[in-house]
Amino acid sequence: MNVINAVRFYVKKFTEESGAGMKILLLDNETKSIVSVAFSQSEIANKEVYLFDLLENQNRDHMKHLKCICFLRPTKQNIVNLSRELKNPKYGQYYIYFSNTIEKIDVKSLAESDEQEVVREVQEYFADYVALGYHVFSMNIPKCGEFNKWTEANLKRTAQGLISVLLSLKKSPVIRYQASFEMCRKLAELVRNIISRDSNLFDFRQTDPAPVLLILDRREDPVTPLLNQWTYQAMVHEQFGIRNNLVNLKGVPGISKELEEIILSAEYDDFYEKSMFLNYGEICIKIKELMEDFQKKSQSNTKVETIADMKAFVENYPQFKKMSGTVAKHVTLVSELSRIVSEYNLLEVSETEQQLACQEDHSDSLQKIKNLIKNPRVRTQDILRSVCLYALRYEKSNSSGLNSLKNELHERGGFTSEHKDFLNKICSYGGVNYRETDLFLNQNAMAFTKRILKGFKGVDNIYTQHSPLVKDLVEQLIKGKLKETSYPFLGNTVRDKPQEIIVFVIGGITFEETLAIHNINKAYAGNIKIIIGGTYLHSFKTFMDEVNSLVSDYRDRTRPNVRNL
Repeated sequence: MNVINAVRFYVKKFTEESGAGMKILLLDNETKSIVSVAFSQSEIANKEVYLFDLLENQNRDHMKHLKCICFLRPTKQNIVNLSRELKNPKYGQYYIYFSNTIEKIDVKSLAESDEQEVVREVQEYFADYVALGYHVFSMNIPKCGEFNKWTEANLKRTAQGLISVLLSLKKSPVIRYQASFEMCRKLAELVRNIISRDSNLFDFRQTDPAPVLLILDRREDPVTPLLNQWTYQAMVHEQFGIRNNLVNLKGVPGISKELEEIILSAEYDDFYEKSMFLNYGEICIKIKELMEDFQKKSQSNTKVETIADMKAFVENYPQFKKMSGTVAKHVTLVSELSRIVSEYNLLEVSETEQQLACQEDHSDSLQKIKNLIKNPRVRTQDILRSVCLYALRYEKSNSSGLNSLKNELHERGGFTSEHKDFLNKICSYGGVNYRETDLFLNQNAMAFTKRILKGFKGVDNIYTQHSPLVKDLVEQLIKGKLKETSYPFLGNTVRDKPQEIIVFVIGGITFEETLAIHNINKAYAGNIKIIIGGTYLHSFKTFMDEVNSLVSDYRDRTRPNVRNL
C-alpha cells in the first residue's frame, strides 16, 4: 500500500490519455494540492503539459491549439464553472477527470453545455486526498467540527476522501471504529453506506485476511500534538510548517531570496528521503559529513565544527550550493533550527514536556513549569504546551497547582485570548471524562532517559521518550488483541489478524504518529502494511485551532477550584 504511487498512477494516466500535443492542466484549489504534492511541475511538463491554471479563473486566454485536461473535485461549484467553460470553450479539446464519483445529473448538465462537442473524455479517477508520504495521507481539513460534532460538509468530504483512498488502493476493508466518540461512528457508517451503494466500484479481488479500516478520534490522545518533536521532518513542520511540501522561510533572519520558499519532497530530494526520520543530532552529523566531503574535494581548510560554522561556510562558498544540489537548503534549515533550539531553550522545554507525558513526579514537574514561566527566553506557546500537559495529567488531583500556574501566566503577560481559550478547553476536549485510555499510567515506571549524541558541538540531549497511543492501538490490532467493546466492528466480525491496516484519525494526525507507523512497517518488513491518514496533519498551532473550534463550553463544573482565565 503506497498512497503516493496511487496518486501518481492517476496523474500519469490522465496526462498521457490525451495523446501528443501541447496541453493545459486546469485544477481547483483542492486538486492543485493533490497534484503538486505527488508530481513536480517539471515532471508534468515532460508529458507536454506546459500551462497550469485554476478553473475558476475566467481571465484565461483563448488558445484553440491546446488540449485541456481538467482534474477537479465533483463539487457543485466546479460543475457550474465547468459548464460555463464548455459553453464558451477556450481550448480545442477537453479531457475531464473527476477525483471522485460524480452524479448522473451533473454529467447530464455538462453534456448539455458541450454544444461545440469539445469534450473527448469524462472519467472518475480516485485521487481525492493529499498523499504526504508513501504511508501518509490527509484531507487538508484543518477544523473538522464544531460543538463536538461534525459539520455536514466536512463529514461528507472526509467520507469521500476515505472512499477514494480505498478505491485507489483497491481495498474493500472491514471497518472498526472508536465506540466512545459519536464522530467515529458517524464516519464509519457513512463510509460503509457508500461502499454498499457503490458496490460495483469495489468489485475487485478480495484479499484474505481482509484489510481493516480503523477510525479513531484525536480526542483519545490529546498529548501527542502538545509535544515538541526532535526528528528532522517533524521539527521543520513544527517550527516553520510544511504545507503541501512547501516550507515558507520568509521570516528567517538573513534568509536569501532563493531560499525564502523551499520544497521538501522525499520523491525528488534524496537527502531528505534519507534524513527525514533522523533526529536532530543525527541530521546535524549527516550534514557535517557532507560538508567535510566537499572540503576534501575543494581542498578547503575552513574550520567547520558548529552549526554556525556550517552556515558561514555555505555563505562563503557559493560553489557548494551548485555542487551539493539540494543539500544547501538543508544546511539553512538545520542552522535555523539550531538557532531556535538555543534561543528559546527548547531542550529544557522538551525535558519538562517529556516528564509530564511519561513520568509521575508532581512537585518536580510543577516547579519546572514555574521555572519556564519565569524564563523570558521561553516562548509563550511552549509554556502553554507544558501547562496543558499538566492540566491533563493532574486533572483529578486534589493537590493540583493549575490555579497557581494560571495566575503566574496571567502575571507574565503575552497570552492571547486564543491561548487562554485553548488552556481552558483542553480538558473538555480530551480530559479524563472524555477519553477511555489512561494516557499517563502505562509509562509511569519508565525511567526518564537522556539520549546523548556526541561528536558534534552545539547538539546536546535529545528527548524522544514518548510513544503515541496510535502505536499501541495498531500493535494490539496486529496481534488480535484490540478490545472489541471499545473498537467494535461495523457489520460482520472478523477474527483473522489483519495484514493491511488503514488508520484514520478524526481531528488530525502528527508527524510523531506517522513516524511510529513507519517504524512498525519497517519492523514487519512488508509482512504487515499500514498507512495512516487524518483530517489534517497538525502542528501545535493548528491543533490549538482544532480544539478551539470543536469545544464550545470549557467550563468544568466538577472542578470549582480552577478558575478560567
